[in-house]
Amino acid sequence: MANPDFEDLVDTFEFLDDWEDRYRHVIDMGKAMDPLEDALRVPATKVDGCASQVWLVPKIDGDTFTFRGESDAMIVRGLIAVLLALYNNQSVSEVVKIDAIAELGRLGLNDHLSAQRSNGLRAMVDRIRETAAAAA
Repeated sequence: MANPDFEDLVDTFEFLDDWEDRYRHVIDMGKAMDPLEDALRVPATKVDGCASQVWLVPKIDGDTFTFRGESDAMIVRGLIAVLLALYNNQSVSEVVKIDAIAELGRLGLNDHLSAQRSNGLRAMVDRIRETAAAAA
């Protein structure tokens, strides 16, 4: 089951009429995120497989999974915000169960991202799932 924050995002996407508005909303979500400190932008947190630079910093507190992220590309930063809405504050066991491709498909992202962006998004999802699975 998806986060309430993600369900709100699905509702927002249904309200927005065209993809320019949806892209703008995703970019605005990324702009609203707190920046990641330079000290956390290290090789260990960098996500391979993304055309732009991406860093994800997971945190597991008890059984609760959260993460922070950063990218040098505005649309990718927005995609990180989408993943935050999907995964943050879920239990590690729930994170592993979430079918990210299906959930993101509800937003129509699969059809509107370039192949490079789709590969990068998949790489971010894989990193999140691997981290949660290791902690489960």
